[in-house]
Amino acid sequence: MIHQMTGRGALENPTGRFEKIDVVPDPEWELPDQVPTQYLMDHTKEIVATNDSPDVCFDVSINPYRGCEHGCIYCFARPTHEYLGMSCGLDFESKILVKMQAPQLLRKKLLSKSWQPQQVVMSGVTDCYQPIERKLKLTRQCLEVLVEFRNPVGIITKNHLITRDIDVLQQLAEFQGIRVMVSVTTLDESLRHVMEPRASTPQLRLEAIQKLSEAGVPVGVMMGPLIPGLTDHEIDGVLKHAAQAGASFAGYTILRLPYGVKDLFQTWLETHYPDRKNKVLNHLRDIRGGQLNNPQFGRRTSEGEYAKIISQMFALAKKKYGLNKADKALSTAFFRRPGEGLQLSLL
Repeated sequence: MIHQMTGRGALENPTGRFEKIDVVPDPEWELPDQVPTQYLMDHTKEIVATNDSPDVCFDVSINPYRGCEHGCIYCFARPTHEYLGMSCGLDFESKILVKMQAPQLLRKKLLSKSWQPQQVVMSGVTDCYQPIERKLKLTRQCLEVLVEFRNPVGIITKNHLITRDIDVLQQLAEFQGIRVMVSVTTLDESLRHVMEPRASTPQLRLEAIQKLSEAGVPVGVMMGPLIPGLTDHEIDGVLKHAAQAGASFAGYTILRLPYGVKDLFQTWLETHYPDRKNKVLNHLRDIRGGQLNNPQFGRRTSEGEYAKIISQMFALAKKKYGLNKADKALSTAFFRRPGEGLQLSLL
């Protein structure tokens, strides 16, 4: 059932693909205008996740939260909620699983002799700076653990809240251990409002870039995802404003629509941008080999003529605004386990 909820991206809550029973609401039911956010405890025993996909630019990630209250309609992580018996629709953005032991689990992992110092990524799946982080501070505590071990970390976020932790990020920067990408998908606030309802405004994201840059924290801009036919015309504007704010590098990804996200996104387009629906979907098919999504490893990125056009447009804008310089690689040379330095000095 399609129904616009206040502050939510998804317009429906479809049954998960693993569920055997499909509950269909009576069309005469009066649906609420708001869906409250619920926070559920996640008792996971591991906090460091690995992947071997050639389409993903990192191998190790940390996600203190499952589900994301930002409610971005296009989020590729939505189908992960289906493994929990929930929906990739409204459930994903209103039922947030919280890993309260994340900092302790991370410290245990880094203490392990099996841990090989390497860059980890925060927000590899869901945003580590979503609204509940303001209260719980799990991301901040994880960053403090990474400072203790001097283990490098890359962060991707859509939330101005990252500026709260500038003091910790500066400590990471001292040993070449931090790289931040602030995701700016659009400069159009009316689009952001319906596409990413509980994420920071474009202006606040640019302000976050400015504050991080002024504090000496390496920061760039990410157009992730870039939506062909809807936001690709903003490439020049986004990179221009990000460069003026202090970004020193830039990147992008093109929209992916795995599993149920495909249907959620099409419903959203029909509701909010019906005049652009066919254009967007046709561009996506061109980029995904005739489909709206290509799940094959090694082919989940973009291909085709329109993908080449986007690549060229982005490369030109990067060069134009000085964002094409190679950013300094993160270093594992400073990694240490607590007490190691003392033991060596005694020897």
